[in-house]
Amino acid sequence: MVFGGLNEERIQFNEATLWTGEPRDYSRPRAAFQLPVIRQLLFEGKQKEAEDLATKEFMSVPLRQMGYQPFADVRLSFPGHEGATDYRRELNLDEAVARTSYRVGDVRFEREVIASQPDQIIATRITASQSGKLNFTIRFDCPHTNHSIAFAPNEVTLTGRVRPDYNGATAKNPLSFAARLRVRAEGGTVVYEKDHLKVSGANSVTLLLAAATSFKNFQDVSGNPLRATDKVISKVKRTTWPELLSRHQRDHQALFRRVALNLDTNANSSLPTDERLQKARETADPAFASLLFQYGRYLLIACSRDGGQPANLQGVWNDQLKPPWDSKMTCNINTEMNYWPAEVANLAECHEPLFAALEDLMISGQRTARNHYGARGWVVHHNFDLWRGSAPINASNHGIWVTGGAWMCQHLWWHYEFSGDCQFLKRAYPLLRGAALFFADFLIEDSRNDKRWLISGPSNSPEQGGLVMGPTMDHQIIRDLFSNVIEASRILGVDAKLREQLTTLRARIAPDQIGKHGQLQEWLEDKDDPKNTHRHVSHLWGVFPGSEINWQTTNFFNAARQSLIYRGDEATGWSMGWKINLWARFLDGDHAYVILRNLFTPVGVTGVSTRGGGLYPNLFDAHPPFQIDGNFGATSGIAEMLMQSHLKTDDGVRIIQLLPALPSVWPNGSVRGLRARDGFEVDITWRGGKLVSAAIKSKLGGKCDVMYGGKVFPIETKKGQTFDISDQPPRKESKP
Repeated sequence: MVFGGLNEERIQFNEATLWTGEPRDYSRPRAAFQLPVIRQLLFEGKQKEAEDLATKEFMSVPLRQMGYQPFADVRLSFPGHEGATDYRRELNLDEAVARTSYRVGDVRFEREVIASQPDQIIATRITASQSGKLNFTIRFDCPHTNHSIAFAPNEVTLTGRVRPDYNGATAKNPLSFAARLRVRAEGGTVVYEKDHLKVSGANSVTLLLAAATSFKNFQDVSGNPLRATDKVISKVKRTTWPELLSRHQRDHQALFRRVALNLDTNANSSLPTDERLQKARETADPAFASLLFQYGRYLLIACSRDGGQPANLQGVWNDQLKPPWDSKMTCNINTEMNYWPAEVANLAECHEPLFAALEDLMISGQRTARNHYGARGWVVHHNFDLWRGSAPINASNHGIWVTGGAWMCQHLWWHYEFSGDCQFLKRAYPLLRGAALFFADFLIEDSRNDKRWLISGPSNSPEQGGLVMGPTMDHQIIRDLFSNVIEASRILGVDAKLREQLTTLRARIAPDQIGKHGQLQEWLEDKDDPKNTHRHVSHLWGVFPGSEINWQTTNFFNAARQSLIYRGDEATGWSMGWKINLWARFLDGDHAYVILRNLFTPVGVTGVSTRGGGLYPNLFDAHPPFQIDGNFGATSGIAEMLMQSHLKTDDGVRIIQLLPALPSVWPNGSVRGLRARDGFEVDITWRGGKLVSAAIKSKLGGKCDVMYGGKVFPIETKKGQTFDISDQPPRKESKP
């Protein structure tokens, strides 16, 4: 995080594996003995007694998980710069460079900062327009009590260890860490004084920063962070700034430039971002939506790359020792929302850290499944951390929620659906299969009626209503999981008996219900309150990110829409991110835009009062406080407004809907590079709210039905072919 100060610049940096705690098993041995008792209490309507028993005998050990930690700050002090003029600060999304520039007298100063994936460094370039004018000091500022700083010629090294106590647990071997900062000055001198390095009379300076921890994997913390930083710095210490910048930008732009979204500009487009945000809710600014869309893609590239950790609640951008909700991976919506744009917005590689984490979670989740439920397979509840905690945490009324792992498995299936990569499906299948095996054992017949439905429980509907049997969201997720495992086993030609079993079980899961208010019921009981405006809209999972409720299932579609109307249009930032996607799936672009416009609410700005979430002046999503999931939800929602591909025809042909939820405030525009399922890539141009052209490129070859304007355009392609639907005659009318 680059703060852009004048006489004092703060560059706050993190490393994705710096967490409190140590390897441990969070599951509670013999908790499964209490499972039938808890279920019976819930069947008898004794919710409090069930929650009290679960609190004592069923929860994680310790009760809370560990927290993501800030690493340190690099502090640069520029004496005499406080009176600067012509100040400009920018983040260039295409170049992936943060710049701060200004004038002091007749000298122009500029600082450029990059975080380079290929070189694994943060690099800062500081220049002056006149020779010999750079005079400043450099020091580390570390929030961790147990740390030390050492100096060598042109170099400063930080070492330390994370605090041993956190959230009621004490670690015997907390993580150690190291950061190394190399200073290269062209002209002038670099000397050590007291607690800092002093640069005098330089023409330009390049700072190279590497950081590491002793984390090797979630079961091994025997790494040597000092040796790791030395290895990184040794590789780049003679690399020129143009070479560093070029490598960084080639890597970033190979991902970022895959998708381009162009919407109309106006007078607001040239305003500074903070001013533009303050006007965006009241004045239509189509191009601001495209900026937010691309900002989400930029953030995903920046915080989720192969070999790293999955994006947590703050992405990687946390500067607090006790961050909100410990900056964990919260998987009753937030972790999944972080990855909603990955496939459709053409950043499939950014999905990889989540997949790698799931492979870890299968190991820890097997212990939780066995110890808490006496079940096969694996399970994850509503949070996990660096140590892959998978047991129920915090409190029994919301922590016992069994479908976190199953929901994340949807992302495995999405990756296969979009790519058609059978090798990946072979890798993913054990995860999918193991998650399904858990629910094959976990589902229980509902003893309260004679329909013999299979239900999930104990569980809850995040994050309200307490511990129950049979929440709607669970059933939607489990049906989706079973469907995906059935299809994956068919494609791979394995597990015919399991496929048959899951088909039978899936048909018996309690179906969605429509209640007395015309709503989709959140629970099996018809007890929804139409005045409830809770941020979670869990029972609408089947609309998005699921697909079982869609425009082809009219009654449930209308009931789900009614539920969303009851929930209202204002909420926390991430909740509005979800609602944009939902209104897009309801094919209502103007209502989706209402939610997007509400997200354009400035938060943390003097004189601006807010009732819910929105955006901070740097466009980080405000829950509040800061959570990054709303940024990713907005990017996904904008993509869903422009193109959808979640449905198939009765005979299995992929349906691609063009401009299914185009709002009237975006009459003109174009988008290039969106991905549709089954290996299609889509470019769209529209004018006056009407489609002008649509190019459909097939990476795999095959058929699809393109829908637009009440017509269906059938396309059959070979691998690598591109079709424009303007060249194709429509086949028939379509429903939407």
